[in-house]
Amino acid sequence: MNLYNTKEKKLKSVKEKPFKLEKEIQSLFEDNLEIIMGLQLVKSEFSIKSKRIDTLAYDIQSKAFVIIEYKRSKNISVVDQGFTYLSLMLENKADFIVEYNETQKRTLKRSDIDWSQTRVIFVSTGFTDNQKTATNFKDIAIELWEVKRYENDLVSINQVKKSKSAESIKPLSSRNHQLEAVTREIKVYTEDDHLTDKSDTIVELYETYRDAIVGLTNDIEIIPKKLYIAFNKNNRNIAYLHLQKKNIKLWINAKWGDIKDSMEISNNVANKGHYGYGDYEIDLKDDAQLEYVLSLIKQVI
Repeated sequence: MNLYNTKEKKLKSVKEKPFKLEKEIQSLFEDNLEIIMGLQLVKSEFSIKSKRIDTLAYDIQSKAFVIIEYKRSKNISVVDQGFTYLSLMLENKADFIVEYNETQKRTLKRSDIDWSQTRVIFVSTGFTDNQKTATNFKDIAIELWEVKRYENDLVSINQVKKSKSAESIKPLSSRNHQLEAVTREIKVYTEDDHLTDKSDTIVELYETYRDAIVGLTNDIEIIPKKLYIAFNKNNRNIAYLHLQKKNIKLWINAKWGDIKDSMEISNNVANKGHYGYGDYEIDLKDDAQLEYVLSLIKQVI
């Protein structure tokens, strides 16, 4: 990616300013973990069973731990290392809970955590084609993020997206005991998981709203989770859909009062339990108010 500054209608190339040390990348992410990934920092340099984890984080929405590793070198096997860390966590759950409770001054119980949503994130200045191909499975709990630093204090951070035709890793994992054990406990959700037992009416209604929300801008990403399907823009979830038998629940990620809802179709769920983030809840039973609902979502983009 080429970056330019504009001055008097002239473009001037912005030169890359490479990171000298992995620690620089680690400090950048740990100081801004919530902004970049929406995660809570638990521990930097967490050691367990002779292994050292660069960053231990917690995903409050998914109720799951996240391991982050930083690499300047492209000479690594991200799949092997990723599954080693996933296996390490699943075999030592109590240690991770104790670390969280001690650093966050909270009492988190084993039952509070959704271990099936555990994942590993690799952060690097670049990944090889082989590394990207090796992680291009729709149900692998390993993510790749690329970061680059430029002049004038500019930084670009992008997640390497999986292709829409990505296959399942399960046929391969059956040949490896460690991979099979991890994939058996960890679940990466897809849209199909939310649609399989739904009526044609609900599926069609979901697809109508999904396509409309994604069409609001060209950088909205669909992120299926266990209990909802999130719509993410710039690493921030803006809306959530939860498919039910007779309708779809929509939550918009905004504090109550921040959105102008003149037709008053939203319910205030600020103090009520619900999935995802946001105080605005709307029951979707048809697409009659599609354009108006989109106008509400636009206010948080």
